Amino acid sequence: MAYDFDEVVERRSSDSAKWHYFNPDVLPMWVADMDFRAAPPILEALHERIEHGVFGYSLDSAKLKSVLCERMAHLYNWAVQPEEIVFLPGLVCGLNIVSRAIGERGDGVLINTPVYPPFLSGPVNQERVVQVAELRTERQGKRLHYSLDFDAFAAAIQPNTRLFMLCNPYNPVGRAYTQDELQRMADLCLRHDLVICSDEIHCDLLLGGARHIPIASLDPEIANRTITLMAPSKTYNLPGLGCSLAIVQNPALRQQLAKASAGIVPHVNALGYVAALAAYSECEDWLNELRLYLTANRDYLLAFMDEHLPMMPITVPEATYLAWFDCRAAGIAGNAQKFFLEQAKVALNDGAMFGQGGEGFVRLNFGCSRATLAQGLAQIKQAVVG
Repeated sequence: MAYDFDEVVERRSSDSAKWHYFNPDVLPMWVADMDFRAAPPILEALHERIEHGVFGYSLDSAKLKSVLCERMAHLYNWAVQPEEIVFLPGLVCGLNIVSRAIGERGDGVLINTPVYPPFLSGPVNQERVVQVAELRTERQGKRLHYSLDFDAFAAAIQPNTRLFMLCNPYNPVGRAYTQDELQRMADLCLRHDLVICSDEIHCDLLLGGARHIPIASLDPEIANRTITLMAPSKTYNLPGLGCSLAIVQNPALRQQLAKASAGIVPHVNALGYVAALAAYSECEDWLNELRLYLTANRDYLLAFMDEHLPMMPITVPEATYLAWFDCRAAGIAGNAQKFFLEQAKVALNDGAMFGQGGEGFVRLNFGCSRATLAQGLAQIKQAVVG
């Protein structure tokens, strides 16, 4: 490999939320923030911009829009025009803006659970009502598999439902939805006149032979009612630079987003644009090697769990660097996240944060060096079975 993903980068001196939130003796494997250095072309571009020395207000990056349009065409055969791209300072911000823009106070927002917690909080922040269709869970030996329960999905749609918020690839269960699954979701949304907000922030973090399909790329009618959220932050480990985007092909929806954002949402900063442009235009080799490394980490994790902790069934992530496991049969007294924090000195995410269907589960971030992953798993094993 040309890039050293085995390097252990000391992060406690960098004011990292991931590494500072818990006590120094705790190994953090929780928040979706990788421990890898950004790719060299990104660092070079940032250094060059900093050397310029002036950091005034920035306009939207026309060059970045052009690169993004080319990228959508190349990866997904999806025709996107520059004016259909809206830059945002963060994806969580985007989830809140969309919740605010679609419908009125008291209207419903349909989500699947367990899901990334801002899906639960965003609509509530904007005085909307969360309507839940829990995913179907199947245990297949030592594995967990999640799929959309279409009967539950249809039953959850109410007369006041205006918006469906989709997570694809899915955080925390690691699904990359198939074209058939996406088409069935889209058909239900068309039938009930729902706007779709699709969080696709993990779309480049594909493991093994997984494929990502933007739901808006299925056909123009679906694209006309879809707001697609993407960002370089998870893929290239740039969340602190605050640059994300919405692809909105319907002009009326773009106008609604602009109205909901006016006077509240700040512009993307200059360094965010620079890093995003370098990431999307110069870092494909780095990304390909990252995918191989994360896939190997995933496979190491699965093998370890099979051998040492078979009582804790686990997902096989098709995308993301997030694993999700069921602790309910592991003989753990009380809350599993608290148990691992106190007894294993490993910080994981509490499944209860992810809503209905998450109680008794934990989420683990394997976007780290193999040595860090091995250490964390060894500590977890010691706490559970000795």
